[in-house]
Amino acid sequence: MSGPGVFLRRAAAADLPAIVSIERECFIDPWEEEAFSQALECWADCFFVVAVNGDIAGFIVGGLEDTGEEVYGHICNFAVTERYRHRGIGRSLVRRAEHQFALRLAGGVQLEVRISNTAAQSFYRRLGYSPVFTIGGYYSNGEDAIMMMKWFRF
Repeated sequence: MSGPGVFLRRAAAADLPAIVSIERECFIDPWEEEAFSQALECWADCFFVVAVNGDIAGFIVGGLEDTGEEVYGHICNFAVTERYRHRGIGRSLVRRAEHQFALRLAGGVQLEVRISNTAAQSFYRRLGYSPVFTIGGYYSNGEDAIMMMKWFRF
């Protein structure tokens, strides 16, 4: 992902309508705008978008989790509109979130992915994530999720 007119930056409130539009395009159980607004308030340091010639092409929302024993990043939501897929935008967003988590001294990153979403699972594996366990009935339609993790090595 590079070239004139392509920018990876922190999300802003003005981006929310475009983010919600991408969310509705990509997911059967999309977050509402209020959820993104709250995420922007709570996790502004790890809420990124890629803009291509002014259009939002994708986004990633993450936050830090502290178990008391370990601090890790959690990718909470992530999507790239179909029009801009297979151009490195998703990879760039994930790597930027990972970088932010590492700056905040996280030991790794976790995420959940639908058990039926084998394309996303392959994408995450290529980026170094491994399946850890299955969460039964995680999604609103009862579908299971696979928890995937990537541990940082410093």
